[in-house]
Amino acid sequence: MAKERVLSEARQVAIIGGGPAGLMAAEMLSSAGHAVTVFEAMPTVARKLLMAGKSGLNITHAEDYDSFRRRFGDAEPRLRAALDDFTPDMLRDWAERLGQETFVGTSGRVFPKVMKASPLLRAWLARLEAQGVTIRTRHRWTGFSGDRLMFATPEGAVALKADAVLMALGGASWPRLGSDAAWVPVLVEKGVAIAPFRPANCGFDVNWSDIFRQRFAGEAVKSTITISPAGNFQGEFVITKHGIEGSVVYAHSAALRDRLEQAGGASLAVDLAPGRTVERLSRDLAKLGRKESFANRMRKAAGLSAVKVGLLRDIFPDIAAMPDDFVAARIKHMEIPLLRPRPIAEAISAAGGIAWSGVDENYMLGKLPGIFAAGEMLDWEAPTGGYLLTACFATGRAVAKGMARWLDGSA
Repeated sequence: MAKERVLSEARQVAIIGGGPAGLMAAEMLSSAGHAVTVFEAMPTVARKLLMAGKSGLNITHAEDYDSFRRRFGDAEPRLRAALDDFTPDMLRDWAERLGQETFVGTSGRVFPKVMKASPLLRAWLARLEAQGVTIRTRHRWTGFSGDRLMFATPEGAVALKADAVLMALGGASWPRLGSDAAWVPVLVEKGVAIAPFRPANCGFDVNWSDIFRQRFAGEAVKSTITISPAGNFQGEFVITKHGIEGSVVYAHSAALRDRLEQAGGASLAVDLAPGRTVERLSRDLAKLGRKESFANRMRKAAGLSAVKVGLLRDIFPDIAAMPDDFVAARIKHMEIPLLRPRPIAEAISAAGGIAWSGVDENYMLGKLPGIFAAGEMLDWEAPTGGYLLTACFATGRAVAKGMARWLDGSA
């Protein structure tokens, strides 16, 4: 028998998941006078937020708003109202009211001036406590028993009842921080449609030779690189023992992943010498002649680093014997064949989740009246750069408004 505790006060709200979406909803609902309890499976809340902030908490992006919202692709029409109601500027204002002034970096990314996530989170939790929000950690949601929520806790199974429930359990990336998608089979059993989770903002496997892997794993291809199929973009990527990763790869991982799924193959097209034409490279290689080693010729005539020369040799094993015009053409356009995305557990985020067709304008699940969802549980994806966090905050705010309307009967 489960030990049963029932939240008996009227207008009790249970929020399952203590990440940005859940905490934002808790702030909104508690400020409106509702009794809010946040249930978190981990020993502390917002672990993914804290991990993201270790190297600088990128909370949003400062590009023009029309460009910003288009970063959400096919999900933008469904997210638009939430984003309009909590724009990047509004998010910055919210952070400043918590005592965390922000600044815009050279790439347009927005960070707190202290860079870390912990001061923001401490101030936020203090605000929630002052508003009467209760946070119960080590409460792992396991499913339903009738109209009650079931939790596994250190003290045993617990059954709880609330007037409205928000599920903000996260997606499937970084499971060690709590987002393990264990909720999927429970909701599927209730008839909730789920789009399969897929890695997003991820690296890719490449069939490197052992020699290349051993010598260059961890090396950044530091100079400007042009990558397609998404167009011509500047950036860099990192060689790993498995393949490639890095900001420019993450930015185009959705297109590359989709091409792998749809066409059975994809490649990363790389320009190793942007700013130089094929004709110039051919001339410079011809002037140098072939008295020196291939690596020296590439360094002196084309300005290539050792890792770039290694890339050429790994993709084209016989390139040292090829004519100069062939070598020049490969320098300007070298395709790195991709095998597959890295596992979702390594991905920064995930595509997939609760299908929008089963969620109404208040973020309530059609199959489960009184139960709502927000954040990365929903089927959307976005690139890194502050977009992910902004949408989590925004959907948390939007779902809170939807829950308030439902609770007072105006929805």
